Amino acid sequence: MLITIDGPAGAGKTTVSRILAQRLGFRYVDTGALYRGVALAALAATIDIADDHGLEKMLKSLTIGFVVRDGVTRLMLNEQDVTDKIRSPEVTMAASAVSARPVVRQHLLTVQHALGSQKKAVFEGRDMGTVVFPDADLKFYLDASVEVRAMRRFNELKGQNRQSISQVEADIRRRDKNDTTRAVAPLRAAEDAIVIDASDLSAERVVEEMLTHVQQKYPETRG
Repeated sequence: MLITIDGPAGAGKTTVSRILAQRLGFRYVDTGALYRGVALAALAATIDIADDHGLEKMLKSLTIGFVVRDGVTRLMLNEQDVTDKIRSPEVTMAASAVSARPVVRQHLLTVQHALGSQKKAVFEGRDMGTVVFPDADLKFYLDASVEVRAMRRFNELKGQNRQSISQVEADIRRRDKNDTTRAVAPLRAAEDAIVIDASDLSAERVVEEMLTHVQQKYPETRG
């Protein structure tokens, strides 16, 4: 089967998706990392995010994909490991903007479809269940309050930047607005998605709830 997990920034999708994929013996694909990789490349080449012609030209010469090293999925950009570089606040905001560009979405749609062609995967993102894989076997939408998401992101970024908790929260609110109001593939839960509020749940508890739904629909996955 193919499982999608969508939701806003800081909801815990990455942690939950990794654990769920591991428990099921599936591949884990962080599609948000693909957009971050494109954003990083655009920033490095000083290409204006609104310059579709410049972005299209860059994408034609860009190689992007994942490799697994010591059990950890790493993002490769032009054969360079950029997994750590794509998590900066600057790249995060640029990724939100670049993900709204149709030329970028169309290019990465092809990449994502290729990654999902073999199934047995958990895809994490913003529009996995609504646009990229509308026929996914099981869809989840993971949410949490802005305050909880800001604190999680703040703790995640400790030592990597100098942002205060209030700045992190402001960034998340701004990204929420950008993601939910963009004209192309806005962030929303698919009509047939199972919505989980993780504000008061640990990652392990969320995974257990997801596994319950997986096992109810596919009894052969039990055990």
